[in-house]
Amino acid sequence: MSGLVGAVVEAWDELRLHKMRVLLALVGVAAAVTAITAVTAAVQMLAQGFTEQDERFNGRQVTLSVDAWAMSPDLQADTGALDAAYATALERYGITYASRDMYTQVPFRFPDGTRPTETRVVDPDLGTMQRIGVAEGRWFTEADVETFAPVVVVNEAFLDSLGVSGLASRPTVLLGDASPVLATIVGVTPKAWQGEGPSAYVLHDQLARWYTPAEPEWGPTVPSLKVWVPPEAADDLAPRLRRDVMAALPGWEVQIGDNRTTGSSGLDGAARWVALGVGAFALFLGGLGLVNIALVTVRHRIREIGIRRSFGATSGRIFFGVLMESVVATVVAGLVGVVLAVAVVKNIPVDFLFGGGIQDMPPFPVSAAVIGMVCATGVGALAGLLPATVAVRVKVIDAIRY
Repeated sequence: MSGLVGAVVEAWDELRLHKMRVLLALVGVAAAVTAITAVTAAVQMLAQGFTEQDERFNGRQVTLSVDAWAMSPDLQADTGALDAAYATALERYGITYASRDMYTQVPFRFPDGTRPTETRVVDPDLGTMQRIGVAEGRWFTEADVETFAPVVVVNEAFLDSLGVSGLASRPTVLLGDASPVLATIVGVTPKAWQGEGPSAYVLHDQLARWYTPAEPEWGPTVPSLKVWVPPEAADDLAPRLRRDVMAALPGWEVQIGDNRTTGSSGLDGAARWVALGVGAFALFLGGLGLVNIALVTVRHRIREIGIRRSFGATSGRIFFGVLMESVVATVVAGLVGVVLAVAVVKNIPVDFLFGGGIQDMPPFPVSAAVIGMVCATGVGALAGLLPATVAVRVKVIDAIRY
């Protein structure tokens, strides 16, 4: 142990003496480590961004979608029985996050008249299940379900159509046609795309209380049920949900779908390998520079090496000492590179790069720092092999005469 510590201290002293010779090579190594570490961490952030973007459309992993429809045109949609079947199944299996989900047209009264508006009928849990964010105000809460007057969450285009700017004035809107009810706007979702039309979210129970959507030509519209379950329980739970809902609704067909996908994993893996390849090439170039500097340094120290050998220094001690000079140098460069990578990643403009904020920002991955340090140490060891071999092969008498 004392030999190792002594070799490290000796290597550090040599680096201090020849710091100008190795500085440029170490700059290259530090830059390469910064690139490897930062890109590895950025790939993880990119994966989180892709995951959250997918969850905004399809729900978190794993979201099961229970869809039911009447098999006979003589059967009328009994939404009460359907809701009861959903509620019984949720209670039986202890499902925490669930939401009914239905797209329909609901009339809202704007300054230029009443017109049908694209409306999504949901329960409060959908905001968590699909990461629905609001630019202003808030999303629905469980307390909103019990309120007598309805509340709605609308998009920016809806507010523009009302001629309202922001929620400071606590804006309201009339919901319905023949007997409209006054609804309070509690939240505004950000614009999804340019030219987006007015749309709104309404709680299922409140809409059922105040307005019944018109029946389309193909039959009554009924909500599907979305449930968020652990991935390990999805395969077992899906057939059970289908069986229970079908048993509670004779004459209905029930299908279960899920949102499991592996579409982004290949992209993440490819990006990671490309990043590591580019960083490895940069490290290789930095290592070549370090080898050249180390060979020149050894050539200038031949007399010193010969004197040490004449006083009893073994070949192993000479080899290990020269090798450790390169390793210690690249470890220091690796530490600098990792620190720079952390600073870069922590200041990445997430909104600009990913088109929206990441809700669950991942911490800086320790694995990225470990990869950077391992690469730096490895290139230092490889770069020190040739100079160390040259130093060992120096003959004592020739070195003293040099």
